[in-house]
Amino acid sequence: MNMANKNVPKATLQRYPVYLKALRKLKKNGVERMMSKELADVVNIEPTTIRRDFSFLGSLGKQGFGYEIDKLIEIFNAQLGMDFEEKIILVGAGNMGRALMKYNKWDYVVGEIACAFDINPDRQGVRFGIPVYDMDELEERIPIGCRIAILAISDDIQQTVNRLINCGIVGLVDFTHEHIQVPKGVALKTVDVVSSIQELVFETNSLTTKQ
Repeated sequence: MNMANKNVPKATLQRYPVYLKALRKLKKNGVERMMSKELADVVNIEPTTIRRDFSFLGSLGKQGFGYEIDKLIEIFNAQLGMDFEEKIILVGAGNMGRALMKYNKWDYVVGEIACAFDINPDRQGVRFGIPVYDMDELEERIPIGCRIAILAISDDIQQTVNRLINCGIVGLVDFTHEHIQVPKGVALKTVDVVSSIQELVFETNSLTTKQ
């Protein structure tokens, strides 16, 4: 089954990482099987929505029997091309970078931050078990096969992006709030907390008006 041919809705694709994170955490806690209603309680998504989302991946469970968590994780991994051993690099070990390095749930989602880079010597060394190197060592220290980088810097952003792409990076998570240009074949995901809060304020105002 090729999921790309199933015309999966965007909303469904956005929920898949939520399911995966929950399933990996459940597995770590020793859970082997669960019903859609039980998973719904964990992810706060309606059981009917979960069953519909899972249907795009084939026949995954049996009525009255539920879903095998190992099987679900295996299918998500194979069909979505997710590599849970992904080595991610972090550029910028300031306040945001330290928060990301301290975050302790990477193993439930996509892998781990293998190393970080920063221009400030005071931020270099080992932080939260992660080596932080000087930016001058980027080309030398970047892990072999690394494809994804997180940007948490405020200076020389485009220049840094160009260096990362030359090192083989094809996916960027951007916390900089700066306009970045990337060539075709490189994916850029911008994380804009301010815009998210603005959207939430608008939604909550709308809910208040309706009451």
